[in-house]
Amino acid sequence: MTQTDGLLFNPNTYDPQQFDPETRRLLRATIEFFEGQGKKRLLDDDLNTVWPADFIDFVKRERLFATFLTPSEFADGDENKRWDAARNAALSEILGFYGLTYWYTEQVTILGLGPVWQSENKDAKLKAADDLEAGEVMAFGLSEREHGADVYNTDMVLTPASEEDRANGVLYRATGEKYYIGNGNVASMVPVFGRRSDADGQDAYVFFAADSRHENYHLIDNVVHMQIYVSTFLLENYPVRAQDILHTGVDAFAAALNTVNIGKFNLCTCSIGMVEHAFYEAITHAQNRILYGNPVTDFAHVRTTFVDSYARLVAMKLFSQRSVDYLRSASLQDRRYLLFNPVTKAKVTMEGESVIRSLHDVVAAKGYEKNTMFREVAQLIGALPRLEGTVHVNVGLILKFMPNYMLNPAQYPDIPPRTDPADDVFFWNQGPTRGAAKVHFADWAPVYQKHAVIPNVARFYEQALAFKQFLVTAPPDAEQQQDLDFLLNVGHLFSLIVYGQLILEQAGLTGMDSDMADIVDQIFDFQIRDFSSYAVALHGKPSSTQDQQNWAIEAIRKPVPDPERFGRVWERVQAYDGAYEMRP
Repeated sequence: MTQTDGLLFNPNTYDPQQFDPETRRLLRATIEFFEGQGKKRLLDDDLNTVWPADFIDFVKRERLFATFLTPSEFADGDENKRWDAARNAALSEILGFYGLTYWYTEQVTILGLGPVWQSENKDAKLKAADDLEAGEVMAFGLSEREHGADVYNTDMVLTPASEEDRANGVLYRATGEKYYIGNGNVASMVPVFGRRSDADGQDAYVFFAADSRHENYHLIDNVVHMQIYVSTFLLENYPVRAQDILHTGVDAFAAALNTVNIGKFNLCTCSIGMVEHAFYEAITHAQNRILYGNPVTDFAHVRTTFVDSYARLVAMKLFSQRSVDYLRSASLQDRRYLLFNPVTKAKVTMEGESVIRSLHDVVAAKGYEKNTMFREVAQLIGALPRLEGTVHVNVGLILKFMPNYMLNPAQYPDIPPRTDPADDVFFWNQGPTRGAAKVHFADWAPVYQKHAVIPNVARFYEQALAFKQFLVTAPPDAEQQQDLDFLLNVGHLFSLIVYGQLILEQAGLTGMDSDMADIVDQIFDFQIRDFSSYAVALHGKPSSTQDQQNWAIEAIRKPVPDPERFGRVWERVQAYDGAYEMRP
């Protein structure tokens, strides 16, 4: 077997020593399940849109979701049950590696559990724990055909029940349609967001648990032609009892948003897993493909594409791994995760799409062949930046944190690596959803200064300092602050600085900044180029002022070239040729 640097997930060698024995066993069992299915079976099921019943059976048999998604409070004495974002992220990467379908089934179960675990309804929590133990999956009944995931509007209406209903314990009858609801065909619990007809404003909001098997729950169709079931369903006079109500009023509104904070994080790790599998296929194909008498990888532009793609993929992993630490260490006094979370959802998933697009330019027609995982990944990778929390929504959110992050640092204790077997209970008590602009951050500059011995880190730091100066001397004026097209470009520039911070932190924690400084240097090569690209775009915006245009030109930098460094990184990439091939 080819010896690689081990930075990419490889099912043949995967042994996550950072986790406890049962977690390691379940992660390995998940890998063995998919390898036992074989590549042809997985690809055929995708092409034929087969509901992943075998995977659901595996989840039930191994108690996978029950172990990973049940808080310890409801573990009923099982010491392995907890909600642990570190191991959930590891599982998400594995599921993404074998197919978005399998990740999505778990992803929507996570979303469905969010309103339940956040509620004060102990009966609903006990039912959720029992259902997970029985191998059930969940759904999240928020979005609608007309309103999308707009929590301010809903046409799911709860009408006060009749006296006869009340005598039978029914408080409301719910009527309305939900659209784009994953797992809506089989979910044992579907937390549904609606509003009461007898109340106004935020007081009217309600989250209640429905059951897809109830006679008043009508499954209409699958919105997409895929293995996953993204349902449209109709509730018609659905009886809502006291034991079904999870949240009311402003708490229901907060539960919807805080669920997304928890549940959408793993968009990033799914993207990473998908790209990793495609990367193995791409380098093995290109390295062994002869064109005009030479291996395809002898062409300079092909090597450049692979080195850039590899650097971007490693950066995706570094940022996401470090984000987990902040997520797990969050508290009402440390809400920095509220920035790092949307960066994972927007930036990492965008990078995944960029890598696949670049690799597709190399593998060309091979990327459409039905016997390749690359074909499936190329078809689906664009879904991740666009699943409910679209890029422009997340970048718009990121902008709220920009003034304090860039200009007003605070003191925080260092966040250690968090792979300890702890239950992340803060997820269920995140508090109010407002106040993003008041969140403070530790000074971002020291980690850049510490790593400025790496040439391209030093050069990117120049750009970061220039951006800070932009916010002081040429910030968006009142009119530009209403111009989302202009602001999104500013948001992308800002995101690169945040992205670089956590990449450097993780590189320092894992020793990559010294042992693999070449890769860190290569990562900041593309960071510089991306920053320059966004600076040029800002220069060209119709509303940019002369001062902003001058700033943009002055902020452009060229990465520090180093052919020897590039060659060493290429050798790392080349080593992945043949390092992994899924069982037929």
